[in-house]
Amino acid sequence: MSKKLFLLDALALIYRAYYALIRNPRITSSGRNTNAQFGFTTTIYDLINKEKPTHMAVCFDTEAPTERHTGFIEYKANRQEAPEDLLSALPDIKKIIRGFNIPVMELDGYEADDVIGALAKQAEKHGYEVFMVTPDKDYGQLVSENIKIYKPPYQGGKEEILGPKEVCEKWNIKDVSQVIDILGLMGDAVDNIPGIPGVGEKTAAKLLAEYGTLENVLANADSIKGALGEKVRNGKELAVMSKQLATIITELPVEFHEEDFRLKEWNTEALVEAFTELEFKTLGKRILGEGFNVFSAAPEGVQTDLFGNAVAGAAPKQAKAAPKEAAGEEAEVEQNLFSEKNISNTPHNYTLVEGTEAILALVEILRKEPEICFDTETTGTDANDVEMVGMSFAIKQGEAWYVPTPPDQEKTQEIIRLFTPLWERKDVTWVGQNLKYDMLVLKWYGIVWKGNLFDTMLAHYLIEPEGRRSMDLLSAQFLGYEPIPIEDLIGKKGKNQGNMRDVEPEKIKEYAAEDADITLQLKHVFVPLLKKKEVENVFFKVENPLVEVLTNMEYEGVKIDVNFLSEYSGTLEKQAKEHEEAVYEQAGVRFNLASPKQLGEVLFEKLKLDPKAKKTKTGQYATGEDVLLKLAAQNKIVDDILAFRELTKLKSTYVDALPLMINRKTGRVHTSYAQAVAVTGRLSSNNPNLQNIPIRTNRGREIRKAFIPRDESRVLLSADYSQIELRIVAAISGDPNMCEAFRSGKDIHTATAAKVYNVDESEVTKEMRYKAKSVNFGIIYGQGAFGLAENLGISRSEAKQIIDNYKLQFPFIEKYMDDQKNFAKENGYVQTLMGRKRWLKDINSANFTVRGFAERNAINSPIQGTAADMIKLAMIKIHERFQQEGYRSRMILQVHDELVFDAVKEEVDIIRPVILDCMRSALELPHEVPVEAELGMGQNWLEAH
Repeated sequence: MSKKLFLLDALALIYRAYYALIRNPRITSSGRNTNAQFGFTTTIYDLINKEKPTHMAVCFDTEAPTERHTGFIEYKANRQEAPEDLLSALPDIKKIIRGFNIPVMELDGYEADDVIGALAKQAEKHGYEVFMVTPDKDYGQLVSENIKIYKPPYQGGKEEILGPKEVCEKWNIKDVSQVIDILGLMGDAVDNIPGIPGVGEKTAAKLLAEYGTLENVLANADSIKGALGEKVRNGKELAVMSKQLATIITELPVEFHEEDFRLKEWNTEALVEAFTELEFKTLGKRILGEGFNVFSAAPEGVQTDLFGNAVAGAAPKQAKAAPKEAAGEEAEVEQNLFSEKNISNTPHNYTLVEGTEAILALVEILRKEPEICFDTETTGTDANDVEMVGMSFAIKQGEAWYVPTPPDQEKTQEIIRLFTPLWERKDVTWVGQNLKYDMLVLKWYGIVWKGNLFDTMLAHYLIEPEGRRSMDLLSAQFLGYEPIPIEDLIGKKGKNQGNMRDVEPEKIKEYAAEDADITLQLKHVFVPLLKKKEVENVFFKVENPLVEVLTNMEYEGVKIDVNFLSEYSGTLEKQAKEHEEAVYEQAGVRFNLASPKQLGEVLFEKLKLDPKAKKTKTGQYATGEDVLLKLAAQNKIVDDILAFRELTKLKSTYVDALPLMINRKTGRVHTSYAQAVAVTGRLSSNNPNLQNIPIRTNRGREIRKAFIPRDESRVLLSADYSQIELRIVAAISGDPNMCEAFRSGKDIHTATAAKVYNVDESEVTKEMRYKAKSVNFGIIYGQGAFGLAENLGISRSEAKQIIDNYKLQFPFIEKYMDDQKNFAKENGYVQTLMGRKRWLKDINSANFTVRGFAERNAINSPIQGTAADMIKLAMIKIHERFQQEGYRSRMILQVHDELVFDAVKEEVDIIRPVILDCMRSALELPHEVPVEAELGMGQNWLEAH
């Protein structure tokens, strides 16, 4: 067996792990961010498991200054402060490393790369194959036939191993010894190594190709012509110092004793302790096996101390009966919570209720209760296409009932009818976790509740907008209780997964009754939390009432024109083929156009469209849409590639997929609305994802033709808010110029252009309006001069001038942005006009990257969230008006700022003003900024819009 030594550059890997999860941070029940610990642990385990090293060490920097710092005080001076969460992770990470029985190497006066360099060179002499695990390019100077750089996989990519050949190709040099020469010439902005001012990587490589070493370049400085020669001559001292700073020191007082670095048996006890403290439940089982089941209760009172910062990823269906959806898209994602209580050690009284007499006795008990927790067990996760297996009820902690229903649907209907006195009650509050699912299931049996609702999933959504919220996780987090896993009843996800119908009612009873019991307990925890977080208003006026609205919309569905889609599919296929052949003809070679790797090689190696072509972390050329759009003007082949991509995506994702989603019972497509996912309050949807149906291109818009009325007696209506986010910006900032423009009914982009360019509105050109529109929408989302210049294809100086003029003419906009950031810094959150809160834990971080992300959210969230609240309120008002008046027309779709209706033709003239009035009056904006909506009609969605 060959001897393989892996030397890990600890801080570089820890930084990378932390930032990989920056947008979806992992937060424990006590509010600790564990991005770094989780990512670094995963890296170590994957290395051991996949690469099978025989020896390993993890190398750290120390706080003591090195000779680089004493020789050049600015060395690494421009590095921003490490995030507080990252620094606090270091003791945990060292504890985990010790648990793996891996030595930690650090030496005062030297950096980790020096320690790695010294150990690598010594191990090489002992016949080891050495892998330096780091994303840092400077290690290239150490590479040899037996010493390589190992870059671990990152965000779904593959690991990258660099030997001498790969290092030389990356730097465009002949020998790895030239890495320090090229760094001496060009410097390294990351470490604040200056290099020669004005000399970049390509110039440095050319100089080394001619002169071999930095010393030879400097010796021949007088013979280098022009401005470059002057730069070299003026930068001699900086170059010499920069090479010295970049040189990794390998002669250190550290010794490679083989036995000290040999991988040994893990200290399981230490790992269990660390993983338990960090709440690595799934990762702990992955590393230590299924036997890892150490539970520790969340700290007392922790449920009142959370500020909405748990990991993102709430799923459309949150009930326990849907394992895949309860966990979100990544079903194997780490569940960051532990519990010490479960059904085996917690007193409970769960009753199986069978037979008419027993059911009527239960009804008598329940009909007197002010609140009833309810849950359904079904044969699947699509509420529009399942059968009920049973119902569970709870009215107090530890006591619940389960009523099974048979496969015979007529008998199930009879059982459900026995509960009619409950369904008809107006004086009861129905409590549930994701009640929309249960209400939709009941609706297919002809049952519509008359009482009030309390959805625990939505309550948690407002308390912790960024949290995952499956019932299992909420139970662990707020009750310290671990529910029965669904796998105990129907097996694991995949081939071995069974159906609830196959499980004995007695077994389901414990699981189902426990669901109702836990959910009721969660309700009682969440009521005071809603009050404490001051989000009761948005819960009771927006989210809770919307459940009934969405239930009805999902039940109704929308008809799809299958014949149109079939024809359009053929058209797209033909057009895609034409563009594909055009690409091959221009490229002069046939290849797999769907392969980004092969496409990159054709564009940048064969056709040489961009000598500065960027590569991804996996080493292949970047060929994303943003890259290709910049090249479109250079070569027609790019237009054909983009067209091919659009056509094939439209065909596979929408045109061919929509007919497969048609419900066998209704003949319509029933999208599922996720009410508790988007942190801003926006609705999202799936099967199909309506928000993603393209509208920016003619080809994409054609897909809307497939959405049609359910029969000839109906038409589609589309009602759309007009520039709602800009109206909200004007209203909450109170900017006089912008408010007046809206009050006067002006075109806001023309009015903005007139102010920015200091011309009369009649003199505003199409180009001026276009640029003003870009600023209007961009500036509130943090777009600066660079972004605006990129977006408009103008110079950065012109972009800066436009933004400066904008801020001058609309000073309250900038004041709003500053005020929001300051408010967030003082209070830890921002909020919408309705009181929906966005918690911003990192708003005061010393790390400007982390802080900047939070500051942008502080500005954006009140705008986007208020728009979300407004359309939700409009939907509630419209639904109530339609019910009051008994209209047969139905609201069927919601997309962004648009509502779509399947309208009876005779009712169109009646409901048109009702819809517009409800939308305009849903939420009154400050400073008398009017809310406008427009309504269209047609035989399909495109025509109506």
